[in-house]
Amino acid sequence: MQVKRFFAADMRTAMKLVRDELGADASIIGNRRVAGGVELTAALDYQVPAAPARQPNPALEAELRKTQAKIANAQAELSTRNQLDAGKDRQLFAPAASFSLDTPPSSPRTQATAPAGTDQQALDAMRFELHGLRELIEVQLGSIAWGQMQNRRPQQANLWRRLQRMGLPAEISKPLLERVANIAEPRQAWGMLLAHLSHAIKTPAQEPMDEGGVIALVGPAGMGKTTTLAKLAARYVLKFGAQHIALVSLDSYRIGAQEQIKTLGRILNVSVTLVDPGQSLTQALAPLARKRVVLIDTAGLPANDPALRMQLESLAGRGVNAKNYLVMASTSQGQVLKAAYHSYKRCGLVGCIVTKADEAASLGEVLGLAITQRLPVAYLTDGPAIPDDLHVPRSHQLVSRAVGLQAAEDPSEDTMAQMFAGLYQQPTQCVS
Repeated sequence: MQVKRFFAADMRTAMKLVRDELGADASIIGNRRVAGGVELTAALDYQVPAAPARQPNPALEAELRKTQAKIANAQAELSTRNQLDAGKDRQLFAPAASFSLDTPPSSPRTQATAPAGTDQQALDAMRFELHGLRELIEVQLGSIAWGQMQNRRPQQANLWRRLQRMGLPAEISKPLLERVANIAEPRQAWGMLLAHLSHAIKTPAQEPMDEGGVIALVGPAGMGKTTTLAKLAARYVLKFGAQHIALVSLDSYRIGAQEQIKTLGRILNVSVTLVDPGQSLTQALAPLARKRVVLIDTAGLPANDPALRMQLESLAGRGVNAKNYLVMASTSQGQVLKAAYHSYKRCGLVGCIVTKADEAASLGEVLGLAITQRLPVAYLTDGPAIPDDLHVPRSHQLVSRAVGLQAAEDPSEDTMAQMFAGLYQQPTQCVS
């Protein structure tokens, strides 16, 4: 028997290491939490020769379903136990006046606190075991579901692969594929799927700069906010003249940021207002009330920086009445984009601007976030030229560009299985 231990940051990564080295027939004989992640002990009775993808095993699937139900029942029992323990604690500690000052050390109150630490350790251990079992089951169910999809519905499996090559997240792909599940002809199904995807991407009916008002560009550092602001300002000046637009900078944190805005203002002959930390944005905007468009450049600050909260609160103020656009670089990873959205949504976002499309390997991640969070894509930038590389996109153009950037090779079987495993813990997004 071949026995080996595997270390990884989480259970899913550890399972992948087991499959890659020992194959799909390896058995998990132990798992425990260690510093920095988890440790799996796997065993294999014999060396498995290379073979095609295994067929789904109905008996295994049934057993996994039963185990999943047992885990759900155990979690419910654990939750009920926690609630009962909390109720006991309230009974013990709330009516403090009923206890005598002469209560001896061996009173129930003293005895109740003794096993509390032990009980908490047991509960934590149980939670860890349940979490590990759940991850194991999700990985196995993901492999089974993907295998069934390939065997029973090969056309749908092929569409899944194509959407993954585009970089679209699974929570967007699933409802799109459900829309075309009954279309038998592959090319027609792909065309209808792209049409539904195009319909799900929102773009503004009128260009935001033409509507006027106070427009603020927000987002983390490196997303291209200042360059995009320069393109917007130059586009407006060429179209309507310099007398009706003003620039405002809240970025006093980055070295040279305000000098960039001053230089841009001199080149375009546009007034520039610099707002220092602690200064009222409402008061800074008051002299610019007659301008048709005011563009605000903000600082890209870490999510845990108190200055970011102050900046977003000032933009969300009633006296400012700003239309805030999240600037998202299409070169960023999906998790980075999601974190940026959750950090900056506090100021009230009316849309997004997709930047660096000329450097992107795919557009699926950024379009997926725009769809799930219902953010209209106001502008697209795809180069350094000012303002030529700034475009007002249409949804079908974005889809065509995403298709053109799709990866040349299909994702691996492990990647698809892990994606299906993730569907068990992700809510399905509504694609209108």
